[in-house]
Amino acid sequence: MEDAKMAFARTVRALESGEIRVARKVNGTWVVDTAVKEAILAGFKAGQLTDQSLGAFSFIEKDTLPLHAFAPGDRVRIVPGGSSVRCGAYLAPSVIMMPPSYVNIGAYVDEGTMLDSHSLVGSCAQVGKHVHLSAASQLGGVLEPAGALPVIIEDGVFIGGNCGIYEGTLVGERAVIGSGVVLTKGTALFDATTGGFVPKSPQGQTVVPAGAVVVAGSRPISSGPAREAGIHLYTPVIVKYRDGRTEASVELEKLLR
Repeated sequence: MEDAKMAFARTVRALESGEIRVARKVNGTWVVDTAVKEAILAGFKAGQLTDQSLGAFSFIEKDTLPLHAFAPGDRVRIVPGGSSVRCGAYLAPSVIMMPPSYVNIGAYVDEGTMLDSHSLVGSCAQVGKHVHLSAASQLGGVLEPAGALPVIIEDGVFIGGNCGIYEGTLVGERAVIGSGVVLTKGTALFDATTGGFVPKSPQGQTVVPAGAVVVAGSRPISSGPAREAGIHLYTPVIVKYRDGRTEASVELEKLLR
């Protein structure tokens, strides 16, 4: 058991330094490092419950999974107010966390990204450079199965408030996700600029094309009693692709950095 804990501790250190990561882009395709995911799962199994309370706040967690401690030299801004980062997560220099936010194990958050209040970066989610994750938005965690791609947010993406992106959805570079949009593996994404649905990836994942501007929408059920009742299905819609006007509306305030 001690050997397993030591091996897990080495994995955690490598994840926190950015030396290794759960998934990376290889020749234009995102590839999972299954061994890293398996090591994370082994760390959960090897741990024993311990008291990790802080002052008046009671926390009971496995001894293999402490919080990730930061120092000023890491150049990560974690604004006071209840945010936390689990061990085995990587936050690059110049990342900003507004309170309260949470980043889970195996996550990778690249430079210049802002995590706004009440945001969540789930286990193993991969977040690119200069991403804005707005207030109350969530990136789901994908630990099992070990070979499954996690949620991936590429560089320059803007995610509006109260969004949910789950089950290995991939959001391409510089896409804009409007407030309240929910994307899952089973979500049908309609592209109003082409008049058709966006095809799934070879792994069956929902993929938001680079530069797409997505808003919440719906489509009527075409048959059966639900049609007679006027029932609609939730369907996010690509209304356009990013342009100069979009750039102005989502530009991040540089003074905050």
